[in-house]
Amino acid sequence: MKKVTLTAALFAMGAFAESWSGTISDASCGAKHADASEASQACAKRCFGRTHAAVLVSGDTVVKIDTASNDKIAEFVGQKVVLVGTLKDGTVTVDSVKAAD
Repeated sequence: MKKVTLTAALFAMGAFAESWSGTISDASCGAKHADASEASQACAKRCFGRTHAAVLVSGDTVVKIDTASNDKIAEFVGQKVVLVGTLKDGTVTVDSVKAAD
């Protein structure tokens, strides 16, 4: 019984990485920059530079990206990406990010 309880506790505590495709935008403009056009990229980079608050826009969904992930995502702000990370309480902690093909 102890083994089953310990295994269940470990699964409950552990977060599993997920993958999302979308556009990294700044939190103040959110989905306005989902098209990743040059103008959208420039605006998202300016706003991110001021607030350091980022979101991932995927379809109709906008998800916060935690500020601890800023170093990983900074070069991709305004771009379409594939992001791998964990989602907890509506915020993604980024493990890795790469430009979408």
